[in-house]
Amino acid sequence: MKNNNTLLLGALLGVLMVSAQAEDKWTVLFDGKKVAGLRGYGQKVFPEKSWKVEGGTLKTITRGQGGQPCDLLTKISYTDFEFECEWKVSPKGNSGIMYRVKETNRPAYFTGPEMQVLDDERHPDGKANFPLRTAGSLYDMIGKGMKQKKYNKAGQWNKVRIVCKDNNVEHWLNGQKLLAYKWGSDEVTAMIKKSKFKSWKGFMQEPKGHIAIQHHGEEVWYRNIRVRGK
Repeated sequence: MKNNNTLLLGALLGVLMVSAQAEDKWTVLFDGKKVAGLRGYGQKVFPEKSWKVEGGTLKTITRGQGGQPCDLLTKISYTDFEFECEWKVSPKGNSGIMYRVKETNRPAYFTGPEMQVLDDERHPDGKANFPLRTAGSLYDMIGKGMKQKKYNKAGQWNKVRIVCKDNNVEHWLNGQKLLAYKWGSDEVTAMIKKSKFKSWKGFMQEPKGHIAIQHHGEEVWYRNIRVRGK
């Protein structure tokens, strides 16, 4: 009996180790050539009329270029995760990375909060409600730390990292932690009530959801996109 218990314990530990290793392993969503694990928001396939692979990047196709704006969405939903990518915007460019998104008949930003991607100098959001809508911010809710951030201007690459672990969320830009907050906390509830999202039913209510990359209409480039988590 003792040997059987030992075997069962060993098997259980083995399963736990495999599970932990799976969570630690990065899933490459875009490696410069192939797109894997991404599809269009509200679609089952990659939106080829909205995004294209160009020069080792994923680039938006604007309306002026014959494109049809559509956000990208991870095929998998995540509770705890670490997401990394690099982005570059055109002058006056705007985009964003949303997380814990529930796919509905409304845009992704109706349910998931956004890490802003922006040309701070030229886009109106860089001045409106400064610094709540600048690059790296928790859009329209947390702008603390934005004045001291390491930010590369339009046409230059910025590296971002979003971490969500046990409802503790962090936004990183170019190796610098910009902000941190607790998902579902009284502080977040108070911030929502002061933001444009105050009347949006379902906003930041999902404990698990997709990660979305926004196609706002302007030219934006992404590369080295990867995620790990569960």
